[in-house]
Amino acid sequence: MKIVIAPDSFKDSLSAQGVAEAIALGLAQVWPQATMIKCPMADGGEGTVESILAACEGELRRTRVRGPLGTAVDAAWGWLPHNHTAIIEMAEASGLQLVPLGQRDACISSTFGTGELIRAALDAGAHRVILAIGGSATNDGGAGAMQALGVKLLDAQHQSLVPGGLALAQLAQLDLGELDPRLAQVRFDIAADVNNPLCGPHGASAIFGPQKGASSAQVQQLDQALGHFAELCAQALGKDVRDEPGSGAAGGLGFAAKAFLGAQFQAGVDVVAELVGLAEAVKGADLVITGEGRFDAQTLRGKTPFGVARIAKQHNVPVIVIAGTLGEGYQDLYDHGIDAAFAVTSGPMTLEQACAEAPRLLRERATDIARVWQMAAKR
Repeated sequence: MKIVIAPDSFKDSLSAQGVAEAIALGLAQVWPQATMIKCPMADGGEGTVESILAACEGELRRTRVRGPLGTAVDAAWGWLPHNHTAIIEMAEASGLQLVPLGQRDACISSTFGTGELIRAALDAGAHRVILAIGGSATNDGGAGAMQALGVKLLDAQHQSLVPGGLALAQLAQLDLGELDPRLAQVRFDIAADVNNPLCGPHGASAIFGPQKGASSAQVQQLDQALGHFAELCAQALGKDVRDEPGSGAAGGLGFAAKAFLGAQFQAGVDVVAELVGLAEAVKGADLVITGEGRFDAQTLRGKTPFGVARIAKQHNVPVIVIAGTLGEGYQDLYDHGIDAAFAVTSGPMTLEQACAEAPRLLRERATDIARVWQMAAKR
């Protein structure tokens, strides 16, 4: 029997690798001779670098960069030497988790550190850069990242703009003369599932600004500043991508990646699946088991179980989900390749208990699933 185990991480509990190992141990109680292929997964958010490096022969590197509010942080990123590919989680350099709740300020936070990570990848000799852009603290249209890569953003007095999206309202000129020439030789892929435009009622500021500390008045100011930035970028670059799907991702980093780097957008889970070889692993499998911390209707928006099921169904392989919790609307996934779903807990339990006991709970639920499967096979 061949089983592919391809879960996402359980946030605040276990990495995707840890989840896969626990499930494998549980299945082995019933199927000790089974071939089990562990493919830790992610969907472009937290854990993307870890999942890819767990499945590929890569290196974890760290670079000291400027955090979203200017404080230095040590940001981790992945390097695959065999194909000169860098995997960058922008949240490592410009993420919301780096800013205490009371200090979040969408007006001044900057993606400069993400640009520094891209520069580190260029220094390493990258031919391809994968940007996982979930979890940002920023709303600067990717301006900070472009500044780190050599773009000069100047006001009417020819002074460099201060960091943050609000300062873009003062932008008078873009100087591209010192933009790093190596960028033109690199393929950029954005791993994201956000399809918002840069501006407007569905744009970066309106939809994501409030969770980054922006008031309703600041949302309007930021939206106007991003629109002004987009207008001057269109004049300088000869193309306008502000309304393209994904330009509003990560506070507009998606816009800058498209406009300046020619980046292509892909669903995050598809990028990870490609790198870990999920489709090849699924061929000839009898069963695929995937999972995530919370499995609900939001999973349809491109989260890991949805992406894994789509690949498995191309090969007619059944898919079972093991989740921390089953939320509202999870049954909708039964029409999208999921055959069954189970929560890890078997009785009342606090979240803290469930997180602490996740390895045991996952093992037990996997064993239960294997026993039911074995019973059905005997009939």
